[in-house]
Amino acid sequence: MNSEQNTVQRHTPETLKEIGQTKLAAYIEAQGAAQQEQILAQLAELDLSVLDAGAAEEARGIFSPLQAMTRAEISRQRARYTEAGLAAIRAGKVGAVMLAGGQGSRLGFEKPKGMYNIGETRTLYIFECQIRNLMEVTEQAGAWVPLFIMTSEDNWADTRQFFAEQDYFGYNPEYIRFFRQEQLPAVDLDGQLMLNPSGMVLTAPNGNGGWYASMERNGMLESIRAAGIEWLNVFAVDNVLQRIADPCFVGAVIESGRESGAKVVAKAAPDERVGVLCLEDGRPSIVEYFEMTDEMRTLREPDGTLSYNYGVILNYLFRVDCLDRTLGVSLPLHRACKKLRCMEPDGTVVVPEEPNGYKFETLALDLVRLQESCLAYEVDRSREFAPVKNKTGVDSAESAQRLLRLNGYVL
Repeated sequence: MNSEQNTVQRHTPETLKEIGQTKLAAYIEAQGAAQQEQILAQLAELDLSVLDAGAAEEARGIFSPLQAMTRAEISRQRARYTEAGLAAIRAGKVGAVMLAGGQGSRLGFEKPKGMYNIGETRTLYIFECQIRNLMEVTEQAGAWVPLFIMTSEDNWADTRQFFAEQDYFGYNPEYIRFFRQEQLPAVDLDGQLMLNPSGMVLTAPNGNGGWYASMERNGMLESIRAAGIEWLNVFAVDNVLQRIADPCFVGAVIESGRESGAKVVAKAAPDERVGVLCLEDGRPSIVEYFEMTDEMRTLREPDGTLSYNYGVILNYLFRVDCLDRTLGVSLPLHRACKKLRCMEPDGTVVVPEEPNGYKFETLALDLVRLQESCLAYEVDRSREFAPVKNKTGVDSAESAQRLLRLNGYVL
């Protein structure tokens, strides 16, 4: 959702009852005047139109394969693409956006995920990995890349304080800007608005698809336009091998003439649970693993490679003027069933052991679907894909540590 679409309405207990929010209406009526005013002021800032987002699946179009620029093709043109990318970086045309709104709860770490120490014999924070990866590019280019860091409301203060305490890991703070992700209300399993432990309406970040609209809401687009930035490389904080503002990737997308680019990795197996870059009704899109038919999973090209072969790793390059077109478009809202710490109307704080409510989220992949074209750019997953989502097992701190060591990192 973007700021132009937010519902600006002064709610009352009566209007809440009219839209079926009887639980919150009764709670407000039981409060004193000061608390009532606080809650109603908060509601005026929230987009309650999300309450109309049902659980119905969005109708999808006709899928067809989208072939990638392979690693072999990239290798043959690496010098040319790299120089084109470095030229754009030196000209100030490239910025980077780190999506860092998540907490490390699944790692047993109740702080921003980027503050997690992935080192073994020394301290090595996830944020530090990302900044060092970016600094390899700035040193190569001899120019700083403007970095925009999106936090959630919950980790805004911790993230900014941490970067300051770490002296920005050597990055020039004049080129780092922080902004808050927009919040959306959460609902219980019956669709009723919930309360947070402080007695206000419970909200949650609006998903990684809302990053550009949140930049607009926070005034970041003014900085982008003033600086003459034409391309934004958006990436997830938790992939510690993420190559950011990669000159070869930037140059390849620019020379391709496409509106966007996506780094992809070849699937490890036909049934790997990963979203695949493809075409949908002739436009770039991502088909989730659970949406693929058996025929799609096993279909192969004449050379034997899978037709739906390239999984996305949440590293996209977008043209800013094309992103501007998306600001007037409502992205699909996806309901995610989660365990939400909340408060009951009687003041009891609930720490659930099972999912007890829904967050409403937009997804970055839906921004891809709004572009006219996208270059699928294949990378080596052992060198560029080490997500830290769980403490152990698949996509975990353990698996990321193994890949870091493989790539020469001292842990």
